[in-house]
Amino acid sequence: MIDTLTDAFATAQQWLFEAAVQPIAFAVGAGNLLEDGFAATGWLLVGLLQIAVLLLVIAPLERLWPVEPLRDRHAVRIDVLYTLIHRLGLFKLAMFFSVEQGLTSGIGWLRAHGLPTLQIDQLWPGVTDVAWVSFIIYLVVFDFIGYGVHRAQHRFHWWWQLHAVHHSQRQMTVWSDNRNHLLDSVIVDVVFVVVAILIGVGPSQFVALVAISQLLESLHHANLRWSWGWLGNRLVIAPSFHRRHHAVALSHEPIEADDPGAPSGGGEPRAAGSVGARFGENFGILFPWWDMLLGSADWRPGTDPTGIDDQVLRGRDYGHGFWRQQWLGLKRLAGADRPPTAP
Repeated sequence: MIDTLTDAFATAQQWLFEAAVQPIAFAVGAGNLLEDGFAATGWLLVGLLQIAVLLLVIAPLERLWPVEPLRDRHAVRIDVLYTLIHRLGLFKLAMFFSVEQGLTSGIGWLRAHGLPTLQIDQLWPGVTDVAWVSFIIYLVVFDFIGYGVHRAQHRFHWWWQLHAVHHSQRQMTVWSDNRNHLLDSVIVDVVFVVVAILIGVGPSQFVALVAISQLLESLHHANLRWSWGWLGNRLVIAPSFHRRHHAVALSHEPIEADDPGAPSGGGEPRAAGSVGARFGENFGILFPWWDMLLGSADWRPGTDPTGIDDQVLRGRDYGHGFWRQQWLGLKRLAGADRPPTAP
């Protein structure tokens, strides 16, 4: 089945490239970039398919089973802009020309000097070399890496200053997943590209892994009052589980011992990894297993308001437009935008 889907996607990618991208490339004198254009066409096609699912399937479901009424349409429109930038290949294309080529060349040089590659699909001959088996293994590995990255975004003060852009959305919808500071997205993308190269993920597998993960993450951010039941919630993350992660009550901001400006609302911090810990909970991306194993799972229904405590309780500005959100993220990272003091 995976081979059939892969062949169908390759056929559609070839058609879109020949019908639209290649003529445009020649028209603007960029014929020397056709190979890169073909790769970009793949990401464009994936993004178009994802956006079609968001518009035709998940968005209508939000209107049927919402957690809360839609009050801030401007905030949602900004999230749509983030989604278009990330899903239609614009961000991936910029990453390819600025970072990923250098990463690939650097790791290639290291390999030539003895760096081994862990080929997961060759670990168990006859089993892991079956396409769907190796794909599931890669998906689980990527999900574990995603959990670690996400937990680090909350745990490290400097990284939170960027990741806060994502959590400052108080009107969560299906479009909220890609609401991220661009520098934060660069860091995360670099991590996953390096992991993919080191464990032997093929280009087509990487596209499929990213596409499936992104689509499910969009569902998890949707304004949906959905849960999979006791057992289902422990197999796959539900929108309710992830919305709990975004609850204002969790505060999110990690306390730094030497940071007198750190927010103080929400009570005393608990031990790292405990439910209700200062830097959050429910960090899982696709599966809740890592939260369950590492003590960061909270199964209370995700129906609370979303946002950040100093944003809601003290009126801290995280920006209402795309460029404002990006600029304030850089100011927080540089320590030039301190949180308001408690009243």
